Parts: sequence; structure tokens; C-alpha cells
Amino acid sequence: MREVMEVVKPGLATSLQDLGRNGFQKYGLPPSGAMDFFAHRIANLLVGNEEEKATLEIMLMGPRLKILQDTVIAIGGADLSATIDGNPIRPWKSYRIYQGQIVSFGKAVNGTYAYLAVAGGFFAEEVMGSKSTYTSAHIGGLDGRILQKGDCLLTEQADIAYVRAGRYLKKTDMPNYEQHRPIRVIPGPDMFAFANKTYQQFYQESYLITGQSNRMGYRLAGKALPHVRQADIISDGVLPGTIQVPANGQPIVLLSDRQTTGGYARIATVITTDIPLLVQKRIGSKVQFSSVSLERAQADYLQQERYLQMLRTAMQQSI
Repeated sequence: MREVMEVVKPGLATSLQDLGRNGFQKYGLPPSGAMDFFAHRIANLLVGNEEEKATLEIMLMGPRLKILQDTVIAIGGADLSATIDGNPIRPWKSYRIYQGQIVSFGKAVNGTYAYLAVAGGFFAEEVMGSKSTYTSAHIGGLDGRILQKGDCLLTEQADIAYVRAGRYLKKTDMPNYEQHRPIRVIPGPDMFAFANKTYQQFYQESYLITGQSNRMGYRLAGKALPHVRQADIISDGVLPGTIQVPANGQPIVLLSDRQTTGGYARIATVITTDIPLLVQKRIGSKVQFSSVSLERAQADYLQQERYLQMLRTAMQQSI
């Protein structure tokens, strides 16, 4: 490992994330990991990394980073007006950068979360098999916290055979974070807690993403969703994308740093392939939901995995 970047300015909430520490929810520990795992995976592929390598997750206001060693970087996800020495660079493309150069971020053009990947992946001590930062428990990343001025970021040894600048996604393959289609969900599992007319309302109404939203979950505001009897259930497991409805009738979509069990009725679950589209929506924007079958959700997930496999193969063949 080697020092690769120094943090000149930390940004709003920049942290090291990978694909999460899976398998520990039974002990009360959430997986954490990248909010937009799709963008994280592609950013890694663009620099020749395995998809689970740690990246910098950057929320809205990005950091200012001084480069300490020549390397290759790529940014996936939100367009936060990144520059190298003041020269604009675009998301979804890998760039060679040199010692002494400065990587900065400016105005957020679209999306919320960007992922900066570096050849070899960022280094941090693993906690329960993951480098992901979980600030509530002060574990993972850099001492379990977001970046601070003066931090030095380390990188693991890159596989030189796979590192190359100039890789990019075709425009037609780039996610469109400004599209206004509904976020797709699977109804339930607590369907008994809601009347049919409540489900009709849930799919017809638009909900505002409030300022109380964070990595734990997105709190939504809109016309209250009534329960048949009460909001409380016997505490049960929750998943990424679980939508709880507490007593006030305002939905909460649980995300990467969520609790592992919940005691509010679950009206629906966002399907895996639509979570990235949801988390890239800005606070203050509106979201609408639509119902799909489990079979459709599974088919879309498999299609996404096939696309990533195709991309992985194409990157390896571009050496």
C-alpha cells in the first residue's frame, strides 16, 4: 500500500465505502456500503479494479484532494463538476493523474452521490470483512468517520495488467438521474396493515424527499397513509429498500445504514435495481412508486448483473 491522496478540503460528507459488511445483521449491524452500489461497481471497473474495492463516496459537495502518487481514477454516479487542476473531467471515464495535481469538485449538476475509484482501491483496515464506514458505530473507513482535512488516503497494490486510462461508458449506458419515472416496488410484506384504498393512494400520490433523509433512510412527506388498525408490528427484519409507515403515515425508505429490525408496518420494498435511482434523487425532489411482480424484479436484477458481466469482460479485453 502507498499514500495516494491528501485531503485538502473534506467536502460535506465524504467516506470510504465498499459493497458492505454482509452477514452481520443478526447481530444488529447493518451492512452499510455504497448507497449507489451500481455506480460504485462501474467506477471500479473503469480503473481495472474488482467491483468490491473501496471507493470514496462523495455527497453533493465534494472534497479537494492533492495527488501524492501517479495513478488512474474514475468517477461514477452524480455529476459534481469534477476537475483536475481546474480542467473539467466527466463521470463514467477513467483518467491518468500525476503527483502534485489537484482533484476538486464544484457544483452538483445532477444526482447526489458520486464515487471516486482509484487503481488498486482505497486501503483501510477491514472490520467484519468490509472497509465501509459506519459512523454510528465508529467502524470502518478512516477511524469510522467521514474525511477530515489533512487525512492521507492509502491505496492497495493495483494489478497493472488491468489499469488503463481512457475507458468510458457510452452515453446510452449512463444512468439518467433526472428521469421522472416511478420507483418500482414489491408490495408488502405487511399488506394486512393497509386497506386496498391505501395502496391505491400510495401508488397515485407523489412524495417529497425531506431534509431528514440520510444514509440510514429517506424520510418522505405527502398525504398520510392510514393503517387498518395501528402502525406498530412485532419487530421484524428489514431490507435495503424496505418502506416503513409509522403512526404519522409518512413513509420511510430504509437504506445502507438502516437498523436491522423495525417495528413499523412495511407497505412495500423498493426493488434492488431501482435503489440507485432513488438514492440519487435530491432532497426536495418528489418520488412516485409503482408496483411490479417479484418475477419482474428478479428478471431486472439478473439483466443488470449480465450487463455488468459484459462490461467486466469488455474492460478486460481493452487492455
